Amino acid sequence: MILDTTLVFSDRQAVTASAPSTNTIDLGVTGTQFGATAPLVRDISLGNPLDLSVSVSLPFAGLTALQVSVQSSNDAVTWTSIDTSAAIPAAQLVSGYQFDVPKLIQAATGRYLRLYFTVTGTATQGAINAAIVASRQSNLL
Repeated sequence: MILDTTLVFSDRQAVTASAPSTNTIDLGVTGTQFGATAPLVRDISLGNPLDLSVSVSLPFAGLTALQVSVQSSNDAVTWTSIDTSAAIPAAQLVSGYQFDVPKLIQAATGRYLRLYFTVTGTATQGAINAAIVASRQSNLL
């Protein structure tokens, strides 16, 4: 798995309540081609979708379940969820668990990207690592 630190959403982020990822990724402003009257439309993953790696770095305790959503925004204020994982029960949220998070899809048309963690129940501990990666490592021991 190839990891670029500028594409990291969460680095051992403690998640004990519903919250956004620590980092937001700014994809920049789309440009306007010479002679065109409108800027280009963003297509972040047309062709080969980008992999997301979201894993548990510290086991969770106390909560009932955890969900991860991919969110997009044009202004970094108003966010829209473009895809969401299944609610993962607490018993599965052990160190190394990898969420089956969808790849970034063409619906991610905003300038900004982040993840949002939705906690069900009352979490007392747990942490997440999350990033856009060149290829997700998915082998199991």
